[in-house]
Amino acid sequence: MIAFVSGPVAAVAPDTAVIEVGGVGMAVQCTPATLAGLRVGQQARLATSLVVREDSLTLYGFADDDERQAFELLQTASGVGPRLAQAMLAVHSPDALRLAVSTGDEKALTAVPGIGKKGAQRLLLELKDRLGEPLGSAVPGARSAAAPGWSDQLHTALVGLGYATREADEAVAAVTPKAEETMAAGGTPQVAQLLRAALQTLNRTR
Repeated sequence: MIAFVSGPVAAVAPDTAVIEVGGVGMAVQCTPATLAGLRVGQQARLATSLVVREDSLTLYGFADDDERQAFELLQTASGVGPRLAQAMLAVHSPDALRLAVSTGDEKALTAVPGIGKKGAQRLLLELKDRLGEPLGSAVPGARSAAAPGWSDQLHTALVGLGYATREADEAVAAVTPKAEETMAAGGTPQVAQLLRAALQTLNRTR
């Protein structure tokens, strides 16, 4: 198992970072929050989990060991694969997930794209004795409640991808109506989805 990768960041894409390790570029799947903290050319260390399939080897990267452990524990629940586990960690911190499960907070789980009411109920039952108790003082809800807002995360991610500050400002402004519509409906803007939309607007203007 590859427990972590460490080295200069060679490239950053909407859902992947490439870390140079001993002259080899390691492609690592990451959440938007993790990607937002990376800069091309700077040193980075990501905790990793290698997912082996018959037709693929995929390396998932995390800001710390706690996230990686939560990622692996989430997959012990039926119906939860690596992509859904990563989506859960894109919306909630590990402690927020622990708190949601320990308190039976169904709404927190349905905030994750791909999890419906029945799925949330099943996950609450299956994960209750697996994730453990919260380690800190997390409150239920999306990462954006404690982390920088969606606009800051999106702007940082765009600059990390190599876009100028002015271009990032314009792209954030272009997708703001979409984010506001989501919030007006009681939802949480998903940075990964907004990043894809922002990149589309930037590609059209270039």
